[in-house]
This record gives sequence, C-alpha cells and structure tokens, in this order.
Amino acid sequence: MKTDPAYYLNGVLEQNRVMLSRTITLIESSLPAHQELAGNIIDQLLPHTGKAVRLGITGVPGAGKSTFIDSFGSLLTERGHRVAVLAIDPSSARSGGS
Repeated sequence: MKTDPAYYLNGVLEQNRVMLSRTITLIESSLPAHQELAGNIIDQLLPHTGKAVRLGITGVPGAGKSTFIDSFGSLLTERGHRVAVLAIDPSSARSGGS
C-alpha cells in the first residue's frame, strides 16, 4: 500500500477510476494506519471540490430511488455536469451495508 497522500490525490484529480476506487476503499477502511492516511487525503482533496454538491436519496424498497437517480443523473450529464453515484444498502444481508 502506498503511504503518500499525493499518490491517491493525483489519481483522483486525474479522474482515474481505478485510483478513485482504491481511494474510496482506503477511506472506508477501519485500520488505524489507513485512517490517518485517509484523513490526509481528504484534507488535501477538499480544496479541489469547488461547487460540488452531495445529495442523499432515501426511501422504502420500490419507491423509485434508482429510477430517480438514473433520470436525474442523465439530465445532469446532458447539461454538461459530471455525476458520481455511491450506492449504499444498509439492509444488505450479505455485508450489513455496502
């Protein structure tokens, strides 16, 4: 595992999906060494967020959350925006949440 925050920061800022995935995994880790590195990465990424918006969508199963996310995401990308979706299912029997 790389321990230099710049390694992860550069990958994320270059929009490298593999590095974004690795960085998210690192940030989600509960290992103390990972948490310290994750904190440094987050601190260095925050100045680059610009006008980023985070939006949470919740609802009961079958309410149309995925349909809404797909439609809204398509609308935003058609208008030139970039969209990322981080889906979490805390009711997952397999993982207790993804």
